[in-house]
Amino acid sequence: MASKIEQSWYKKPGLLTLLLLPLSLLFGLISLVRKGLYKLGFCPAYRSPVPVIIVGNISVGGNGKTPFVLWLVPFLEKLGFKVGVISRGYGAKPSSTPFLVTEATSTEEGGDEPCLLAKRLKCPVMIGADRQASIEKLLGNSDVNIIVSDDGLQHYKLARDIEFCIVDAVRRFGNGLWMPAGPLRELPKRIQSVDLAVYNGGCESYSYTLETVGFFRVTDDSPASNIEMAGASVCAIGNPARFENTLRDRGIVLSESLHFADHHPYQASDFAQIDNGAIFMTEKDAVKCRTFAKDNWYYLKVDAKPTSALEKAVLNLLKKKEIYHGL
Repeated sequence: MASKIEQSWYKKPGLLTLLLLPLSLLFGLISLVRKGLYKLGFCPAYRSPVPVIIVGNISVGGNGKTPFVLWLVPFLEKLGFKVGVISRGYGAKPSSTPFLVTEATSTEEGGDEPCLLAKRLKCPVMIGADRQASIEKLLGNSDVNIIVSDDGLQHYKLARDIEFCIVDAVRRFGNGLWMPAGPLRELPKRIQSVDLAVYNGGCESYSYTLETVGFFRVTDDSPASNIEMAGASVCAIGNPARFENTLRDRGIVLSESLHFADHHPYQASDFAQIDNGAIFMTEKDAVKCRTFAKDNWYYLKVDAKPTSALEKAVLNLLKKKEIYHGL
C-alpha cells in the first residue's frame, strides 16, 4: 500500500489522492500551527554557540541530501573549519542518545546514512532526536566549530544560520500536496525562504550532478575492476529509477530489480531469490549488507559535482552570514 501511495504522488491525482486529501489537510494544519508557534516565539528555539547549516528538503525521500553533505563537509574543511555532522538517525537503534557514529559502528546501531557519512567523511557524526543534546555533546568532546545538520529543515526547535533545500530536478514536488496525498512536508513556497535551493540534476545554476566513481565490492570496499556486466539491482532508496538508469548507462544489463522501503534493514533472506547472480546496489545499501555479502555483490559509488555557480554561492553565503572571513 505504501508503494502505491508513493507512486500516486507523481501521477495525475486520482481516487487514492482524493481519499488521502483530508489527512493531508490535517497534516498541513498541524505543520503551519507548529511553525507559527516557533516563528512568533511561543516555542523557544535552541541557538548553537557555533554556526549551524541545515541540509534538508520539503519532500519525502530520494532528493539527494547525502551526496550534497558528502561534498559540503570537505568544502568547509578546505576553508579551515572543523566540521561535525548531526542527524536524526532514522532507523538506528543506539544504546543511548546522543550517540557518536564511527566507522566501526554497525548500521543497526547507527543507521545507514549516518554510518555512510562517518565512513566517507571521517568527521564526528552524532545521532539523536534531540539536536540540542547532539550539538552539546559534539562540542563537549571535540574541537568542532561548525555543524552540518543532515535533514532537519522542519526541525524549527533548532535555530540555523544557513538553510539549503535539496530539490530533485526531475521529480520536483510531485502533485504539490502535503503528505500523505502528496510527497510534501511543506508547500513549495517554502523554497522562497531558504538561503539556497540546490537542484540535484537539471540545468539550474545552483545544481550538482551525481558522477560515478566506480564499482566497489560490498564485502570489503575494494575497487572492482572486473565486474560481471549483468545481474540484479537491489535498492532501498527514495528514487530507485535514477539508480537503475545509471547502471544501464554504465552498460549493466539488469535481469531484475528489487525495491525495498527507504532505510530497509537488510537480511540475507532478502536476497534468496537471486541465487548466486551478481547484485548491484547503492553505497547506502551496501553498508547494511557487508556481513553477509558475496564476492559478486557490487555497489556504485557516486560523488556530487557542483556547478561553479553553486560553489561560489555557498562561499558567498558563508561570507554574508559572517561565518567565513577568508578571501
